Amino acid sequence: MGFSLLIRSIFLTLLFSLVQSRSYTSPPNIKLPGDSLTLSVTDFGATGDGINYDTSAIQSTIDACNRHYTSSSSICRVTFPSGNYLTAKLHLRSGVVLDVTESAVILGGPRIEDYPAETSSEWYVVVANNATDVGITGGGAIDGQGSKFVVRFDEKKNVMVSWNQTGACLGDECRPRLVGFVDSRNAEIWNITLREPAYWCLDIVRCENTSVHDVSILGDFNTPNNDGIDIEDSNNTVITRCHIDTGDDAICPKTYTGPLYNLTATDSWIRTKSSAIKLGSASWFDFKGLVFDNITIFESHRGLGMQIRDGGNVSDITFSNINISTRYYDPSWWGRAEPIYITTCPRDSSAKEGSISNLLFVNITINSENGVFLSGSPNGLLSDIKFKNMNITLRRWSNYSAGLVDYRPGCQGLVNHSATTGIIMEHVNGFSVENVNLNWSDDDDLNSAWNVPLQFRPSTVNNVSFVGFNSRLLHKFV
Repeated sequence: MGFSLLIRSIFLTLLFSLVQSRSYTSPPNIKLPGDSLTLSVTDFGATGDGINYDTSAIQSTIDACNRHYTSSSSICRVTFPSGNYLTAKLHLRSGVVLDVTESAVILGGPRIEDYPAETSSEWYVVVANNATDVGITGGGAIDGQGSKFVVRFDEKKNVMVSWNQTGACLGDECRPRLVGFVDSRNAEIWNITLREPAYWCLDIVRCENTSVHDVSILGDFNTPNNDGIDIEDSNNTVITRCHIDTGDDAICPKTYTGPLYNLTATDSWIRTKSSAIKLGSASWFDFKGLVFDNITIFESHRGLGMQIRDGGNVSDITFSNINISTRYYDPSWWGRAEPIYITTCPRDSSAKEGSISNLLFVNITINSENGVFLSGSPNGLLSDIKFKNMNITLRRWSNYSAGLVDYRPGCQGLVNHSATTGIIMEHVNGFSVENVNLNWSDDDDLNSAWNVPLQFRPSTVNNVSFVGFNSRLLHKFV
């Protein structure tokens, strides 16, 4: 191992150990029991022709594998040979690994009758519910056929089908998720492509010990609610070496019914028309002990975000070794190209104000059309935030009005601050800067768009420290 790699390995080990020392539960250690049996879906009658539904054959294979696991405590693989396997909702059982081979595709059905008459939150193409020792792998793909849910294609934001007219659900988000792990333990998803979800792609709900690695998530860039990975009320989750290219939030921890601890995401590439990493906006309970390291965020609408709207608190979060480029796409999507967006405010008059504390941003490189936005609320302060070893370059890529800040959802909506600001702060107690360079492009009129490096009022911002903060103009060379 080279010296630089050794130093990096030591750094990551110390960083992970530090976070775990603050946490409540042990880190993930996914080691599924050894394989002892492989069953092919074609032996149970699946055709793989992409026209006829193979749901019954696939589910029968899964159930047979589960019976083997129950009797032997050994993992059983359900293998998909070359083909396109059209299916309605599938239930992944304990002790079963779906082995979708490289030339095989599981196709989610596009009809409402493909998803049983349950609540819309239980609509998935593949779901493991109350399962243990489960996995998905094989090098192939699971495809939600999301294009079949588009009512009207739009270059800015597609209009999607809504099944609320049937009375099955409310609102415009009545579409099936692609893959879900719900109330499950010891789940592993690796070497698989998840593509074209109609709604959220990979949903991890109230789970313990989940590993997601070497996964490609390919959504439609113009489809709303096309989230990459949503982690809800789950502990001990590791995401690494993933490629996420999608229309909505890429990695999105949420707390609906309980706290979320010990999430680590590393070595990944992200492009999205919304937030690359976002805590919230569902935030009724606490987030604690999260690490995001060695991540590239490419031309996304927003970079690192927190939308704390429901009274939960955030603490002990580290963002390290991250390259961020953000650009403005369209006002129909939340965000104005903010590379870092940290906010607390009540969702509505009945919501509580949560707090955010102890955030570390270290070794961050930013190229953006907008500045950093740090906005607490009177009873939901941001505290103990540190920026260390950061390079921020502000440069215009698109044509939009300068100075708009997006507080949505809730809060104040879009607010005009007149000029693009390098760092905006409000309701902050404890902000320190160490070795931060703020670079300004002179591509535009400096007097109207790019002339405010820092903006804060002492009445709402306290305990600020700047050591090695530099602001300079980058001249364009022809």
